[in-house]
Amino acid sequence: MTSSRPPVGDKQDRGREVQAMFASIAPRYDLLNRVLSLGVDRAWRREAAREALALSPRRILDVATGTGDFALELKARAPHAEVVGSDFVPEMLDIAREKARGRHLEVRLEEGDALNLPYPDGSFDAVTCAFGFRNFADYARGLSEMWRVLAPGGRLVILEFPPPRPGLFGALFRFYFRQILPRVGALISGNAGAYTYLPESVLAFPDPERLAGLMHATGFRTRFRLLTFGIAAIHVGDKG
Repeated sequence: MTSSRPPVGDKQDRGREVQAMFASIAPRYDLLNRVLSLGVDRAWRREAAREALALSPRRILDVATGTGDFALELKARAPHAEVVGSDFVPEMLDIAREKARGRHLEVRLEEGDALNLPYPDGSFDAVTCAFGFRNFADYARGLSEMWRVLAPGGRLVILEFPPPRPGLFGALFRFYFRQILPRVGALISGNAGAYTYLPESVLAFPDPERLAGLMHATGFRTRFRLLTFGIAAIHVGDKG
């Protein structure tokens, strides 16, 4: 019986390709997020932050933090919490540090691999990941690592783009993702490949029910809800 999973080498290659791609678009990443989501991504982050902070965590890890938008949102809403942002793209972290200084928010921003987090077991009361989980080369390994660094009673919150749902709106959004988004992204960022990758990564991502199943298999008590007609989804996983 052959495995449906890619060999380890393939996963490592994919990780390096994603790292290089995000490094190349780092300076325009925030602008593109605003333009391509029509600014709605900010409201989605607010909703996800409310879920992440509902249990009043003292230590929070934001995995695949990118340019730090979600880590800074968490710190602004929970100034007494310790917030750590981790990412494997140094160029993104440099921008996140500039933003943190500009907003006078103290967030630890550290280089790290989401599939091998450099933190001891049970280090955090909450772990979050906003629009980065679909870039993981191994979803099960990523969930296992986030479970590992969560303390008992901790909460994981994943904010992500699920594949477009069936129906008219889903068909329109699929057309937008495949035909319009890559052209706008290439025009603004100068990197056509990055914004061809984005719709491909969303269309290949597990649907919300399947992601909930993966989280449940890891050990989480899981629920999810769709946002803006299913363009985004928040998954919440509690560790017993």
